[in-house]
Amino acid sequence: MSPNLQKVLTELAKYEHPLFDLSAREKGEAVEVIIESRSKDLGLHTYYYEMHPRDLEHAQFPWTFQRQLFDCMHDYLMEMFTRTPQER
Repeated sequence: MSPNLQKVLTELAKYEHPLFDLSAREKGEAVEVIIESRSKDLGLHTYYYEMHPRDLEHAQFPWTFQRQLFDCMHDYLMEMFTRTPQER
């Protein structure tokens, strides 16, 4: 396991959510964060985003990690809509 993956997994261990399972895996030099619905029977897609080495080495990593995680969780929630007024 790379130090970058360990860093992300350590940070993810600080979070627990009733709707999502959070995990990560190596993807080249980057780390891919995985957000999955706990309700597997809904047939929802899995959300993935990459954290690049420059992000992982940032002095404010815990803060930037949280901001990015929350932004991606928001995006994932919005993608779960099955219908919106903007659809035709």
